[in-house]
Amino acid sequence: MNCPNCRNKMKKKTDNTPEGVSFTYFKCDKCGEEILDLKQLHAVAEKYREMKKYTAKISKWGESLAVRIPKPLTKKYSLKANTEVTLVPEKNAIKILS
Repeated sequence: MNCPNCRNKMKKKTDNTPEGVSFTYFKCDKCGEEILDLKQLHAVAEKYREMKKYTAKISKWGESLAVRIPKPLTKKYSLKANTEVTLVPEKNAIKILS
């Protein structure tokens, strides 16, 4: 694919969104133009829809707060009751490591 701005040959690159969704795009090393084709854009949007499918409610549990993890996610990540996990605070999220 050639760059629409400078006609230089564009290179195929791979990157991740802040949420970890992988995607490929084309970048021109000469002028810096980046292009994400429509097929890739739809694939990224579908992954985001899949990520946003689950919701949970925060409940009070003694002096702490609790989040119920939906059953499909417990199966997908092999989470079991009464096992310890690690919580990693991030800028806009909390990561759960099992």
